[in-house]
Amino acid sequence: QVQLVESGGGLVQAGGSLRLSCAASGRTFSSYAMGWFRQAPGKEREFVAAIKWSGGSTYYVDSAKGRFTISRDNAKNTVYLQMNSLKPEDTAVYYCAASNRVSYGSRYPYDYNYWGQGTQVTVSS
Repeated sequence: QVQLVESGGGLVQAGGSLRLSCAASGRTFSSYAMGWFRQAPGKEREFVAAIKWSGGSTYYVDSAKGRFTISRDNAKNTVYLQMNSLKPEDTAVYYCAASNRVSYGSRYPYDYNYWGQGTQVTVSS
């Protein structure tokens, strides 16, 4: 079992930055691929970024490339999402997810078997 707790969300003006953190319980965190997803009101959950269990490979949705960076610290059982140059369309609840079904970072929610409760990110124009 893995429990995930996100933090770092909040209200920020367009062009600003936020760093989300996702703390994981469990001794096998380093064996899990990790992902960040987001869901805006009235929309489906959307892939944002993912990272391989080793941290060697990362994956992003096109809209996040060049602005967001996913990273992980396996010694701290934590994955991060650094978000820069935020836009109003980035407003959503952000979820982190863990997968021991795939070793790479998947963009598909069904590949992840553990989810956090989400943290709200609001970007004002």
